[in-house]
Amino acid sequence: MENQQTLENPQNKVMSRRTAAARTRLLAGAGMLTAAAVVLQYLEFPIPLMPPFIKLDFSDLPALLGAFAYGPLTGVIIEFLKNLIHCAVSQSATVGELSNFILGAVFVFTAGLIYKKNKNKTAALIGGLLGAVAMGIISVPSNHFVVYPFYYNFMPEENVLAAYQKILPSMKSVFQSLLVFNLPFTVVKGLISVAVCMLIYKPLSPILKGASK
Repeated sequence: MENQQTLENPQNKVMSRRTAAARTRLLAGAGMLTAAAVVLQYLEFPIPLMPPFIKLDFSDLPALLGAFAYGPLTGVIIEFLKNLIHCAVSQSATVGELSNFILGAVFVFTAGLIYKKNKNKTAALIGGLLGAVAMGIISVPSNHFVVYPFYYNFMPEENVLAAYQKILPSMKSVFQSLLVFNLPFTVVKGLISVAVCMLIYKPLSPILKGASK
């Protein structure tokens, strides 16, 4: 019995070291990606053919990288930490950050879950596509029931609708505007992150996962 334990102990120590190293890589990688997401969330800019209060940023990209590298839950955690940190400078009493978290979590969790089941380029592409579509669909009720009602306290609903009508006069309601403008905008935003991720994930993978991977 003692001999058996003696033989097993070195193996246990090796496994323990490997587990500790993997945990360290995960914490370091997730921390680095969270920091990148925070910075990117500040780098937002308006785009043509959208109302001025809608801006584009690429802060979901690091969370998507984390979901592919470490699993869908890690991607969600990066989204949560990014928005938690951004709450310190929130201009919407954290309502915007809540919506951003919900949308980002849906995006990266969907993409990461599909990729986790079959880790290849096709699965990453399909996961990213479905995640972007899911994020776009969820953006409609999220904005309609959570974000915009808050902003109506400062900008009346008719003024919000007028901003959309300035671009497309045929808009009859804010809800219709969300379907025509925000849904495709959110999907495209997600697809841009997917496209960039597909280009940089492989070169970054040794850094995120460790050279041995």
